[in-house]
Amino acid sequence: MSNAFDDVIGANAAYARDFASAGLRPAAARGLGLVTCMDSRIDPLAALGLEVGDAKILRNPGGRVTDDVLTALVLSAYLLEVERVLVMPHTKCKMASVSSDDEVHDLIKREHGVDTRSLEFHTDNDQMGALRHDLERVRHHPLLPKDLPVAGALYDVDTGRAELVDA
Repeated sequence: MSNAFDDVIGANAAYARDFASAGLRPAAARGLGLVTCMDSRIDPLAALGLEVGDAKILRNPGGRVTDDVLTALVLSAYLLEVERVLVMPHTKCKMASVSSDDEVHDLIKREHGVDTRSLEFHTDNDQMGALRHDLERVRHHPLLPKDLPVAGALYDVDTGRAELVDA
């Protein structure tokens, strides 16, 4: 009997045979906290020259700094040796291509018949404005270290380049 997950569990078996990351500390070895989008075109480790264990990577739609992301950053800063934060949305992001959460709710309702109005998607078609807003949320969060370096970058899904836009 075939399972919807046979491919990924099979791939994991091959991965586990050669697993070389046993014993890594749970801390961010390079002190980086990265907030980026859940988009599957982004390979954050490769894109930023990182290895497994180097960073705490927080992914969500649009790479937005939500309350949950702030909670994770507080934990990361005090318990997991995160000493700097990079917020990195990307080009051609669906969450930046719509004008409002209402537009996403309407689209899902129309195409799939599901009412998602109990959810907040944090859409914003002013991607640079949203990034500046999110950086300020991190920089001024009362529970994060006052001297925590925080920067923004835009990742280009067509070139693989990440360009600092606010450091």
